[in-house]
Formats: sequence, structure tokens, C-alpha cells
Amino acid sequence: MTISQQWITSADQVLFNNYGRFPLVPVRGEGCRLWDAEGKSYLDFVAGVAVNSLGHCHPNVVRAIREQAGMMLHCSNLYYIPKQIELAQLLCANSFADRVFFCNSGAEANEAALKLARKYSRNKFGENRFEVISALCSFHGRTIGTISATGQDKVKTGYDPLLQGFRYVPYGASDALEKAVTATTCAVLLEPLQGEGGVNVPPPGYFKKVREICDRHNLLLILDEVQSGCGRTGKLFAYEHEGIEPDIMTLAKALAGGPPIGAMLAKEELASTFGPGSHGSTFGGNPLIAAAAVAALRTLLEEGILDNCLRMGRYLVERLHELQKRYPFIVDIRGRGLILGMELAVPGAGFVRKAMDKGVLINCTVDKVLRFVPPLVVNEAEIDEMIAVLDGIFAEEGK
Repeated sequence: MTISQQWITSADQVLFNNYGRFPLVPVRGEGCRLWDAEGKSYLDFVAGVAVNSLGHCHPNVVRAIREQAGMMLHCSNLYYIPKQIELAQLLCANSFADRVFFCNSGAEANEAALKLARKYSRNKFGENRFEVISALCSFHGRTIGTISATGQDKVKTGYDPLLQGFRYVPYGASDALEKAVTATTCAVLLEPLQGEGGVNVPPPGYFKKVREICDRHNLLLILDEVQSGCGRTGKLFAYEHEGIEPDIMTLAKALAGGPPIGAMLAKEELASTFGPGSHGSTFGGNPLIAAAAVAALRTLLEEGILDNCLRMGRYLVERLHELQKRYPFIVDIRGRGLILGMELAVPGAGFVRKAMDKGVLINCTVDKVLRFVPPLVVNEAEIDEMIAVLDGIFAEEGK
């Protein structure tokens, strides 16, 4: 029995079986590569599901963690935390927002956004404005509140009764969104680009229309940038592509370059709704994670990572279109920056497993969409390596 098999056997005895895990035990990472317990190398185009945006173990992030770990790991949010303050300053200086609330995950950030929207609307308009409109095929988290906001039945099955007060409309359809507005609506919650829902890109001008609808009906616009934010689309935040600003934005995944963190950003008028005791998080923005996030965000802003994302995104799209010309079961290529999807006419899970066997890690969502979210530091040679593996397994499919 190999070392990996030993770990897998132990895991099957003690862990919940709520993940469809692949038989892979990564133990080390550097840049765009992982190594398993036997020393086999894997080119990683999953990046922890868009978390390791700077690659595995970026030296700036590792250095920041080591330095902070030698001074203080954790203290309560009853006190002021310098690195947390520095991180908030960076986020506010580079976004629409005036204030930041820190937590530990995207789901927690979205929960905070829903609470803030309801409390603000109750204070300003009265208790009957509480409903939130979200999109079909959306994904906002795994808590009861965020699965209630999610427009996918598969994440809701078995958890009734869900939180009331949500309506769902087709993504990209502004007319349907406006028709869904009622006297009880307080906010609209959307992803600038749907990742888990199949890498769905909105039509041009959609978010400008959404912003106009929100302004016309005095609704808050909440943008879930948990997956699309922190440089993934080639801009620091995906809303920058749309020429609009949200009222609330949520972040997580790549914000700290690997360690877990979530954040909710808002303008001053909304942020003032949360007074002492109104919301909180024991570990949110603690010294260790905040130090990692400061290092990750400064690296993203100062070392040309966004430009590389745009260049490599264009290159990857070109290479994926080359495959599309050769294989008729490739239906579509879509995305923005380095969050790209390849829609197939056949299930994609088998291709994911075959690619892993050949040393390349990719991901499949909504059954037939291969999703590519490599580290933003990926280079052309690594893209060519991934394309060569895909080409080989697609050729086998066509036989």
C-alpha cells in the first residue's frame, strides 16, 4: 500500500463523505504545481478552486505568515488589529467601498451582506422590505441563508424549510429582474460572472441596466465577487469591467493567497447600520490571516499579476478555440481573464479524471462545463502543457 493509499484509507474511516474526492493526496505545492505523497507532479489548473491566485506558497505570502506567526497568531476583535486595519485600507483605497467587515469564508461574507441589506432596508423603509432577488444558476454558499439565496436546486435538496424572502430570475435578463421587483424587495444579489453555475458571462450592458433598476426602485446591489474578485478576471474586481459600482461586495477565496478569509465591503451609509453587537466573527481578520492577505493583495497590485492574467487569459482562450475547431463535442468557450469554461456536449467528469492521471488538474461544474482557474501567474508553457493533455484525451474520446 502506497503512502497515498494509507491516507485515503484513514480518511475513509474518519471524515464525512460529503466530498467526491479524487484519489490524490497533495503534500507540497510551488507555483502552478502540486506534488503528491509519492512525489508525482501535477500541473494545477484548479488552484484550490480559484484560491491560490498567486500560485502555491508564494514567497511573499509565506514570509508574511512566518513573520506574523512569530509575533501573534490571534487576538479578539474587541481590540484593534494593525494588519487588519492595513488590509481594510488597501481594499477601500482600491474599490468603491468605505468600510470592510472581515470573516472566514465566502458564505459568511454573503450572510453578512444579506443581514446588512435587510437591516438597512428595515431601518430606512420599514419592516416589510426584506426580499432579495438572485439569479438562477447562482451559487452563494453552503449555509442555510446562502443556499436559500442560491438559484440551484441541487444544493438545497433535503434542507427544507429554507430561509424565506428570495426570488430567482434568469441570469442576464434585466427585464425579468425588474418584473420580479415588489414592494417587499430590498436588494439584488448577483455574481458578476457565474463560476459554479457554468462560467456564465452576462451580456454587454446587463449590469448597467441592473444598476439602473436598483436605483429606480431604491434597491441595494450586492455583488458576490467571492470567485470573480481579487484579480481573477484581469481587473482587481470584476465589477470594474461593467462601468458600475455596487452598494455591497463580498470577497473570499483568493484574498489571502491561500489561507481562509472572507470580507464584506460597503459604502459608509450602509456600513453605519452595523453598530456594536450587530454582527461579528471570532476569527474574522485575525492577525495571521490579515498579514497573509496584505502580502497577497500588495503582490497582486504591485507585481504585474493583473496584466499577466489578461495576457494568459487571451492565450488560453486561443488555445481552447483551437481544440474546439478539432472536436465537435466542444460546444462553447466562455469566461473572462483566467476564469474560463469549456462547455461540452458530453459529461466532463471522465475528462477530469483522465487529465489527473496524466498529471493535469482541471475541474468540471454543472456536469458538462470544464472550468479552468489556474493561478494568475501561469505562463504560456504551462498552458501549452495543459492543452496537450486535453488534446490527447479528447482524441481518445473521438475514436
